[in-house]
Amino acid sequence: MGQFLGTHANRLDSKGRVSVPAAFRTTLARLDTTELVLRPSHKWPCIEAWPEPAFREFAGRLDQFDAFSDEHDDLAIALFADAQAATPDAEGRIVLNERLAEYAGLQAGKPVAFVGFGRIFLIWEPGLAQQHLPQSVARARERGLTVPRGARP
Repeated sequence: MGQFLGTHANRLDSKGRVSVPAAFRTTLARLDTTELVLRPSHKWPCIEAWPEPAFREFAGRLDQFDAFSDEHDDLAIALFADAQAATPDAEGRIVLNERLAEYAGLQAGKPVAFVGFGRIFLIWEPGLAQQHLPQSVARARERGLTVPRGARP
């Protein structure tokens, strides 16, 4: 399966390294990549972790905008300026740069929550994740949200 599932916890070390959960590394292997693109989420105080091929496909949609339009330029800056490439080392660890860690409220020596998000995964400060996840589920239920028919598999 090529989907990131579940919620897992690891600890950020003093060098900014954290182990990607084994289940997520298995998913990356199934996607035939180890390369990730890490970026601050547009919506939440967490880090998005994109398999590089998925990020390339996603970012390629910028081509729908005129090359020098404000829309293109603003979105390109939002997508790329604070993004970071990361490849897990032999122990499965990635390094989070200081800017990303600060954005997500992550601190050395403290736990980190890895949250499956389908095609990508999210890296959260665990307390914020514990607040956010049930709120999202409740909003989906309140709105009666379902996956649209004919949605891309």
